[in-house]
Amino acid sequence: MAQIFRAKKTSGKGEVMEVGIDSLDHQGRGVAKYKGKVGFIEGALPGERVKIRVSQQKAKLFEGVVEKVITASEQRVDAFCRHYQQCGGCSLQHLGKSAQLEHKQLAVEKLFSKFSGTDALPWVNPIESDGRHYRRAARIATYFDRKEKVLKLGFRAAKSKKLVDVVDCGVLTRVYQSVFVDLREVLNGHVQLRSVSHIQLCEADNAPYILLRHTKAIDDEVKQGVHVQFEQRGWQTVWDDGNKDPNYSELPEYQVNGINFQFRLNNFIQVNAAVNSAMLDQALSWLALTGKEKVLDLFCGIGNFSLLFAKQAKEVIGVEGVASSVAMATQNAHTNKIDNAQFFQFDLTQEMASAQWFSQELDTLVLDPSRTGAYEVLKQLPLEQFSQVLYVSCDPVTLARDSALILQAGFIVSKVALMDMFPHTGHIETMALFQRR
Repeated sequence: MAQIFRAKKTSGKGEVMEVGIDSLDHQGRGVAKYKGKVGFIEGALPGERVKIRVSQQKAKLFEGVVEKVITASEQRVDAFCRHYQQCGGCSLQHLGKSAQLEHKQLAVEKLFSKFSGTDALPWVNPIESDGRHYRRAARIATYFDRKEKVLKLGFRAAKSKKLVDVVDCGVLTRVYQSVFVDLREVLNGHVQLRSVSHIQLCEADNAPYILLRHTKAIDDEVKQGVHVQFEQRGWQTVWDDGNKDPNYSELPEYQVNGINFQFRLNNFIQVNAAVNSAMLDQALSWLALTGKEKVLDLFCGIGNFSLLFAKQAKEVIGVEGVASSVAMATQNAHTNKIDNAQFFQFDLTQEMASAQWFSQELDTLVLDPSRTGAYEVLKQLPLEQFSQVLYVSCDPVTLARDSALILQAGFIVSKVALMDMFPHTGHIETMALFQRR
């Protein structure tokens, strides 16, 4: 029987091509056009001519990474991190910091225009951050190299599980500048420490913490040896075996406007302390609470917004899906002697009209959702009862999409501002205030 040979279709992955860059997308990637396809290029800037290697190819688009800059943009700068080309943490160190904010603002404008038809946004000056040593919390990956018999640690490469062997990180706060060198020395000091599966850093106001998650039992004597070495460096040690809640000799905490926020290292907090504080001040200023308002704070976490609002509003209802965060928010209210804030655990993807915490008297809505946004929530809420909506966003696509629902309910965009929570990355944090017409 005759067999007919058919050449296999190739994905185009690995292909090298030369392209011109027209703009940046909302993730900070260069946008190019090549043979009728749209390309998204990591490491490229508008106006540049670059040689790229294709990492993914589809019918109408492709993705790639810059291999060589043929014609450079005037905005291109040298990266300050020795691991920049390998580590997946930062993606925009090749672009000046002020230019990063300009491009992010333009990206938000384009998305609002696309989803809601809003072409002229009322921008307020961005909340800026120091470009270095701003990150108070991070997670370090580890693995035991059986060939070299050593525990390796670092950050993951971009879009990969591959571990980048990091020496230092210029965006971590200064207290952690030697953390990679010190951790390698300490954790390779005993065979039982090979079971450490990841490490969590968090510089709280009361101490810098290091949480060690481990998959096998570690003797108390070995733990005490680690504790002593960490204590010499000024670090608090927390052990997590994954079976029960870690023990804290003292809970981490941070303070904003005289309010103490305690938390556990599995609770969400904003990693940029300076921007978090300025963000809360801006939220209070924009809402201009008079003491008569009843505020609904959805996705409230440990009470980051709620407790400050409670100082100026008549009543605050905070709702959060994570039980441990609700417990911590309630504890924080008690510790700070705040009795006009109540917190409830509730899955905000569920029907909320009959929820015990919902009231028709609520008049101010605050949203601080994850990257998935608040679309399902907004579809359920009787938005006509609110006089203003404050939306704190960590994803400009879902913000722009959700804004269409708010605008359709009779609101206008009153103020918008970027928050430079993650300099040198493609992450865009935005605050928007919607007020009833």
